[in-house]
Amino acid sequence: MNVWIAIGATALGCYLVKLLGLSVPAGVLERPLVQRLAALLPVALLAALVAQQTFAEGTTLVLDARTAGLAAAGLALVLRAPFLVVVAAAVLVTAGVRALG
Repeated sequence: MNVWIAIGATALGCYLVKLLGLSVPAGVLERPLVQRLAALLPVALLAALVAQQTFAEGTTLVLDARTAGLAAAGLALVLRAPFLVVVAAAVLVTAGVRALG
């Protein structure tokens, strides 16, 4: 029963956060600082998620094939490669490191 209470509380919380976002006046949303933060926040959250998934295994720091793949993707981005080339580089380097180790 505790699981259903947690699910209900989470659903209610999500609804209230959505309602709060919809009730913000338009004047606040049109401020340059708010627009800049709204543009940068998803990028920062995605970068944090990638870093956590790449370098963490539970509560320990791990440097393995994923790290090499991320480095290859970063290098491809610095060289301004197209998105599919970036993904392919990350996949190939990660697979290569895993095959060797």
